[in-house]
Amino acid sequence: MSDDPYSYIETNLEDRLRRKTNRFLPKDGFKGGKTVNEVLDRSTTMTLYKMISSGVISGVDGAVGAGKESLLFLGRKNDLYVALKVYLISTSNFKRRTIYMKGDPQFSRFRKNTRHIVYKWAQKEFRNLQMAHNAGIPVPRPIKVANNVLAMEFIGEGGQPAPILLHQHVDDSDYAQAVDILVRLYRKAGLVHGDFSAYNIFKTADRLVLFDLGSAVGIRHPSAQLFLKRDINNINTFFVKRRVAVKSTDDIAGETL
Repeated sequence: MSDDPYSYIETNLEDRLRRKTNRFLPKDGFKGGKTVNEVLDRSTTMTLYKMISSGVISGVDGAVGAGKESLLFLGRKNDLYVALKVYLISTSNFKRRTIYMKGDPQFSRFRKNTRHIVYKWAQKEFRNLQMAHNAGIPVPRPIKVANNVLAMEFIGEGGQPAPILLHQHVDDSDYAQAVDILVRLYRKAGLVHGDFSAYNIFKTADRLVLFDLGSAVGIRHPSAQLFLKRDINNINTFFVKRRVAVKSTDDIAGETL
């Protein structure tokens, strides 16, 4: 291996990612400090390398999903898959999300440059996942956060992410599970998701799994009750459109107390 760790990344990690992520990454690869598809800049690549060299993961395969603010990569830890959420650095979306940071004591002070906000957001999601997982809420188990990379349990089969609830057939039992997750997240973990919807719930063979907890706030957050009612309305609207009977927003909100 080269003495220069970045050369190792260029010849191993970048080449592999470029071959396996044609849907997400341009063909020009890395060019100095430029960001590749707003994700794989030199800093992000070095963060992935450090995760490999420290044993957090043993390798990185291709991208398996894309969102407005992140790419999801498939990592490996020996024979197990690991989800690597890589947050976009060059994006303005995070600047509009500071409402979810203000009022949170851990994030009461932060610089307003984009990179710092993204790093803080990654830390916030990692902490929220820890709180939810420790409370027994079905969420991906968090493993490690470093800069703009969050490593967590991979939810899926054979390297393919589990389908999201939005695209699946749903029934009364799915609604009951969704409401139970929302209520227990509040009562057991002390969190309000803030973006609870069919877009952010996996439907596996035997259960629903909540993800994308970056927006989650503590129940003492000044906007917690507003976010809670919005979450309830969002999930109720989805199930009503699927002709599933739902509870009232007030009844569900009352269950959280």
